[in-house]
Amino acid sequence: QVQPVESGGKSVEIGDTLMLRCVASEVSDSNYCMAWFRQAPGKEREGVAAIDRFGSRSYKEYTGGRFTITKDSAKNTVYLHMTNLQPDDTAMYFCAARLPKPGVSCHAFRRTEFETWGQGTLVTVCS
Repeated sequence: QVQPVESGGKSVEIGDTLMLRCVASEVSDSNYCMAWFRQAPGKEREGVAAIDRFGSRSYKEYTGGRFTITKDSAKNTVYLHMTNLQPDDTAMYFCAARLPKPGVSCHAFRRTEFETWGQGTLVTVCS
């Protein structure tokens, strides 16, 4: 499979809004769970948001209602809309895809269960 490709990351200021995009062939396959993860310098990769094959969405608590994940199957694209960005949001943001697996919810954000990953797009929030 072709690797997902993320884009849209850049340097922004506190309070700004940013839209990340991930183009992946898996998006057009309704079976896939699509998710965004992020990794800040010196920290482990953590889940951000996910959208499953039923269209249900979930977010990690720290997003505080500021982030929205959507997908456009016709464009093979998953989006992450981020508002009111803070310095703690500075990280490399990754798109990932996985098929359903018994007993492992899409919304569990288990990194090892995701089969394909993009190279990431860097978001820097200047304080």
